[in-house]
Amino acid sequence: MSDSPVSALEIEPEILPPASADLGLARIAPGSDAALGFPQLPADDPLYSTAQAARIYMDAAKAAATHRAYDSDWRHFAAWCDQNGLTPLPATPSTVALYLTSLAKPPDGEKPRKAATITRRLTSINAAHKEKGLDSPATMNHRLVADTLHGIRRSLGVAQTRKKPLTRDRIVKLLGVLEGPIAAARDKALLLIGFAGSLRRSELAALRVEHVTWHRKGITLAIPRSKTDQEGQGREVEILLGVHDLTCPVMALENWLKISSVKSGYVFRRVGQHGNVGEALDKDSIGRIVKRLVRRAKLATPESYGGHSLRAGFVTEASKNGATDLQIMKQTGHKSIAMVHRYAREDQKDRQAAAGKLGL
Repeated sequence: MSDSPVSALEIEPEILPPASADLGLARIAPGSDAALGFPQLPADDPLYSTAQAARIYMDAAKAAATHRAYDSDWRHFAAWCDQNGLTPLPATPSTVALYLTSLAKPPDGEKPRKAATITRRLTSINAAHKEKGLDSPATMNHRLVADTLHGIRRSLGVAQTRKKPLTRDRIVKLLGVLEGPIAAARDKALLLIGFAGSLRRSELAALRVEHVTWHRKGITLAIPRSKTDQEGQGREVEILLGVHDLTCPVMALENWLKISSVKSGYVFRRVGQHGNVGEALDKDSIGRIVKRLVRRAKLATPESYGGHSLRAGFVTEASKNGATDLQIMKQTGHKSIAMVHRYAREDQKDRQAAAGKLGL
């Protein structure tokens, strides 16, 4: 068995020295610089500022969303331990196994957590112990933890819930239920830019006016960073002028920027009850906007749609209309052809479901 918390996850390589490593110093408290492999330095040491910068870079190795998830997971585990009279740090393998079980089989009235969530909780517990220089109880080295997690994953299943794609026809239905002149302008631009650019919610939320280059064929969006590009290599996304005014993403964006008077900073903003334009939307707000419009348009199974449906819709529509896998991946930034094919299979299932209701 490996000493990683979960081999199915891409856990970062171990960066801590072994517990028995001779650091050449007196015994140092967990959580200090030495626990991270750095000597404990006085403030007047020439390397003190370098060690502090190294800490910052280590923090930057994980995305802000990852830090938030780890923090949230740890707070939940610590609270559960407190409620049950157990010690969270350092925890024992049996405590971890009981916690995982409580997530998979919670008290009556509560829904069990998904296998992916439970796996991430284990990773967070492991990270918290490693950060303090402690041996982690949340690894596959511990048979009790390993068997508990494998049993949970087998029982609950590990397939992810996928959002249904918002294809062109479905987006047109959403455009037909927009309300409020300013909010409608924003929502139309949001839907069409997200769809045509195959953008993630986080990419839409982070889009700035300065990232948009206008040209005679349409616009080019500079995406400086994304979920699969944490080092910020960036990519460019092309969005062309549409054939129809109703569904032209370039015209929709131009109209929103004009009506909102947004000339710099974040493109997509909150719109108040009286039409006042406020701060930037976050990615969760974008998901809620899409869900609200889907319900208003009365699409079937509205709970199956979300912010990711725009990106899935682009892949589905482009594939159906003859775009090659490589062409799609250039726009979406996908690293794997398998991810592109997954959307095509989901669309095929929808078509087969419809064909099966013909009564033939």
